[in-house]
Amino acid sequence: MKKMFNTVVARTATLGAFVLVSLPVHATGLATCDSGPREGWQPQAKLEKQLVEQKWQVRRIKVDGGCYEVYGFNEKGERVEAYFHPVTLAPVPTKR
Repeated sequence: MKKMFNTVVARTATLGAFVLVSLPVHATGLATCDSGPREGWQPQAKLEKQLVEQKWQVRRIKVDGGCYEVYGFNEKGERVEAYFHPVTLAPVPTKR
């Protein structure tokens, strides 16, 4: 009985792993970038410096959808969630 239970558990785990691997991966954000390999990306620190020079207050930068996603406040003091291309550091339009 125990051997049969272990077999069922193993098969269920294998099936679950297969289903997870076969699901498409989607970004959680509002933009995607065709940014290529990370070796070609600009450092996040460079983007942060660029934004601070424009009077932004950067709270966090993370990668989402192949883009840099920036949380902070713009030069007008407005809370922003903005996306930038990691190679060019150009703003990326969002789906909002």
